[in-house]
This record gives sequence, structure tokens and C-alpha cells, in this order.
Amino acid sequence: MSYYDHVVEAAESLRIKLGGLVPRVGIVLGSGLGAAADTVADPIIVPYEEIPNFPRSTVEGHAGRIVAGLLNGAPVAIMQGRVHYYEGYTPAQVTFPMRVLGKLGIRAVALTNAAGGIAEGLSIGQLVLLSDHINQMGWNPLIGPNEPRFAVRQGTGLRFFDMTEAYSKPLRALAHEAAADEGFNLVEGVYLATPGPSFETPAEIRAFRTLGATLVGMSTVPETIVARHMGIEVLGISCVTNLAAGLGAKQLSHQEVFEAGRQVEHRLAALLKRLAPRIAAHLDDAQ
Repeated sequence: MSYYDHVVEAAESLRIKLGGLVPRVGIVLGSGLGAAADTVADPIIVPYEEIPNFPRSTVEGHAGRIVAGLLNGAPVAIMQGRVHYYEGYTPAQVTFPMRVLGKLGIRAVALTNAAGGIAEGLSIGQLVLLSDHINQMGWNPLIGPNEPRFAVRQGTGLRFFDMTEAYSKPLRALAHEAAADEGFNLVEGVYLATPGPSFETPAEIRAFRTLGATLVGMSTVPETIVARHMGIEVLGISCVTNLAAGLGAKQLSHQEVFEAGRQVEHRLAALLKRLAPRIAAHLDDAQ
């Protein structure tokens, strides 16, 4: 079977498990940010190991399951945990779940992550909307033969495609409105992705700041690239879980990242709960 066939097999298996539910909005929850899945009404829970060909999460803070149902009335499929290149997965495996979500019917996705804060003024626990990204992973998930059958919208699935608006301006506007309703403001920033798993050096952080990066992390960018290739709108939200190397007094650790995520996950969950029906309405208007 080809890679495309494996994706279709996984999507069809998941579709059967979800019964009559057809999710339109996808959400990917990063390290320690799993609380949003707890607010889904009548959830259908599918562990990754029950989906054919689906890669499994191995990192603490990534539960490794899909939670599908209604989030504030909007049909969603939430990934509690993702896989990363540094776990030993190939680029095709890292982005396999996004391909499956697209084949399942997702037309917009909110990608969340735990990130190190590079820009001055950011504080631990702050949520930041992504306006753009810088790919420093050393690879692109679309290297290899192009597969136009992954397209979910007309004019997408192209060998060469535009990334001027990787992160949807309309979805960012909706996120600003939802945050204001929750009583806080969102700033926007540029996310720089590295392959990991080691944290960055202070010299690297100084270089990344010179490049224009606001945040640094080890995920999200491959998913964004693949989602945009398919024609899926992307909203990116980073949780600042630590100050990047050289900017704080503490040594960096995954436990610190995980704990900071747990402290802010309920604010993120409330934001996503407000956002989900607005994103679904936006998709309806765009049809």
C-alpha cells in the first residue's frame, strides 16, 4: 500500500469509530495542554494505537488519543498529543495525523504548542497567536513525490504553493475576539521550529532573535505546511512555558515545560471552547 492508501485506511477506520459524527474543526494539543478535550460533550475517545498506521506519542504530557464530539456545539476532533521528529519518526509519520484529519473532513485546525519565549516582554503562561513561522528543522515534509489527492479544496494539493498566509488572518481575528470575551489580550508572534530534542543554546537564541523569531519550539511547522498543502486553514497558538536559553535564571527542563503548560491549559481550553463554534461558522460562510 502507498502512503496515501495508508492515510485513507486510517481515516476510514476513524470515521467508522466516530459513527455519524463528522468533525469540521481539528485541534492539536501540545505538551501539558490537554484540558480542552475534557470539555467535549458526549466524547468519543479513540487511542492512537486503535487507528491503523497511526504513529504513537512517546513524550510525557501527550496522552496519545483522539477525542471527538461537540465543543460548545461545534463538531471537533481533538488530538491529545502529537508525535515529533526527535522521537525517531520520519517526516511522513510526523505529518500522518494531519493528513488523516484532512481526509476525515477537517477544514480548519488549531495547532497548539509549548514554546520558549524569545521576545522581550513575554511571560511564562502567556498565550501567543502565531502570525508566521521560520522552519529551522532542516527538512520539509513535502519533499518527495507530490500527491494531489490530498487536496481538500479546489486549487490546493499543488507541488509548489503559496505560504504567504500560513496562519489564517480570519481565524486570528476570531481568536482575538474570543480572547477579549475571556478577558485577556493575545499578542502575535513568529514561531521558529528546531528538530530537538535538546534545548537551544544561548547563542542559537540570539541568532533566532536576529532572524525575527518571537518563540521557539520543536513542532507545529510540519503540520502547518502539510495542512496548507491540503487547503486546511491553520490557527497557531503557543503557550510560553519557559524563557529561552540565556534569558532566564533556571536551567531548562521538560518538566518545567510540562508544569507551565498545566498551569495555563484551562485558559487555553476556555479560549478554544469559545473559538470552536466561531471557526465552524466561518467555514460555513466560506462555502
